[in-house]
Amino acid sequence: MCRIAGIVNPSFSTERLKQAVKEMCTTLSHGGPDDEGIYVCEHDSLVLGHRRLSIIDTSNAGHQPMSYQDNRYQISYNGEIYNYLELREQLKTLGHNFKTHSDTEVILAAFAEWHTQSFEKLNGMFSFAIWDDTTQELFLARDGSGIKPLYYAITPEGLAFASEIKAFQHIPYLQQANDNWKVFLLAFGHLPEPVTTLKNVKPLTKGSFIQYHVPTQTWISDVFHKFSFKEAIGDRKTAIQSVKETFQKAVRRHMISDAPIGVFLSGGLDSSLIALLAGEGDKIDLNTLSIYFSDKEFSEKKYQDIVQERLKGTQQQFLLQEKDFDEYFPCILQQMDQPSCDGINTWFISKYARQAGLKAVLSGIGGDELFGGYPSFERISAAISLQRLPNRLLNAFKKSSIKQLRRLTYLSIDGTIGKYLFLRGQFVPVEIAQQLDASESEIFNLLSNLPLENNHIEELSAFNQASWMEFNLYMQNQLLRDADVMSMAHGLEIRVPFLDKELISLAMSIHSDVKYAGERNKQLLIDTFNDILPKAIWDRPKMGFSFPFRNWMLNNAYVKEKVLSNGKTGEANYRQFAANKMHWSQLMALLHTSNN
Repeated sequence: MCRIAGIVNPSFSTERLKQAVKEMCTTLSHGGPDDEGIYVCEHDSLVLGHRRLSIIDTSNAGHQPMSYQDNRYQISYNGEIYNYLELREQLKTLGHNFKTHSDTEVILAAFAEWHTQSFEKLNGMFSFAIWDDTTQELFLARDGSGIKPLYYAITPEGLAFASEIKAFQHIPYLQQANDNWKVFLLAFGHLPEPVTTLKNVKPLTKGSFIQYHVPTQTWISDVFHKFSFKEAIGDRKTAIQSVKETFQKAVRRHMISDAPIGVFLSGGLDSSLIALLAGEGDKIDLNTLSIYFSDKEFSEKKYQDIVQERLKGTQQQFLLQEKDFDEYFPCILQQMDQPSCDGINTWFISKYARQAGLKAVLSGIGGDELFGGYPSFERISAAISLQRLPNRLLNAFKKSSIKQLRRLTYLSIDGTIGKYLFLRGQFVPVEIAQQLDASESEIFNLLSNLPLENNHIEELSAFNQASWMEFNLYMQNQLLRDADVMSMAHGLEIRVPFLDKELISLAMSIHSDVKYAGERNKQLLIDTFNDILPKAIWDRPKMGFSFPFRNWMLNNAYVKEKVLSNGKTGEANYRQFAANKMHWSQLMALLHTSNN
């Protein structure tokens, strides 16, 4: 896991290009504290930069940017390829020789052998740039689940890319702000792709690549992988056996590491299952990390204890207190890169993991999205039906005192966006207009025209529509982005076994009537692993990985000052929050839009 950056710009001198990329890498150094590298191609005005977090082949041989085939190819790469050993053996039979034990060199050899078709062969999380000095082409690629971020800009000046938005501050011609980002933040609670805070910078679409020809400054983009629902497996026994075998293999693959690795254990079903599978075997001493609270309303310690009793190794639990929140909250907001209404929990557990000497941890992200763990799966049928009502009726409740009724107005937006915002939206358009001193019609227009790929998913079953939205919107734009940025703020890698390529494909091929059947959420997972899952873990109310945020934020002087800085609007917001008429996540979104 690392951080990458680069610039192609013929109008910049080599020295200026190199300096800009070095500054970008310095800004990204938190995500790659172990090493730095720069590659300069003077004749094509290209510089690649890299900050390294050493996890696989921690020797100097893993230094990047890495070259291959007599310096024809150069790569700057962020991520982990879990099937790299199998690919390495296959490439050896095709005549490739390897100087390192890294997955980075495997990507290069695969590209030399199969060109862009190699991207589809990779099972892992990745974003990378590959330079072909012979064809004078730069390739950018991002994994099919979008686990690893990659932002880029193609302008008349050339091409620039980086792992985080903040790195672009060192490129003068890319400073123009996106005037509309606050609208999307207040609606979604995050910035949905392709929106960023910069007008000319956007994320590379997951499962796609860009091929940029430097001499002519021409480029193409293409998709190399796209997950889709197929409803092919209709037998429950077959589904259970397939999920068991595939997930066990996925967890084992994600444990590959030459550096200390552990598991985030919240006490919920998904993280407990990963910990139990990761800890299988007589020789496994597993590191687990958990957060708990003195307030029993939020603490999951008793469930963490139940799982930890079944594991060998080092299990660490950290009491998180209000004083910790007060000390670090301003720093957390600053380190978010892109604004979000969440992510604080991940920041703290990542901090503790790094202090414990770990470089990589496994997380349960993806289980709820793939197997039906959210309330949205219970509400999706109602959303589909309600969206057929006349818009005048849906908009009649926009000023209701009940949040769920106010969100009916979102169903007047056609397709997926309307349903998603009805299920998960933070503020409704009339509220956003008031916050930003804009017109309600302007807000509706921006949200209705968000360029969302596959915006209409009505051909899917109701439950798979919910799964698609949670997978491609909530998980993609909030959970994965927060996990990446907040963990890398501490030089820590988060791995997500539920998003193993083979497991996603399998989950999406199970018939809805099988996958979502049962009395409980994620019943299929419970039945699949009932031989190792303690009953107390699945026979309990879902809490979510949250903090006692409301009370902490209400008592926090920094929060109060920042909200009140927004004049009369800020005063009204704070009164709403103090009166328990505004959720803490809504206030989090407002903190990003305040004037100071």
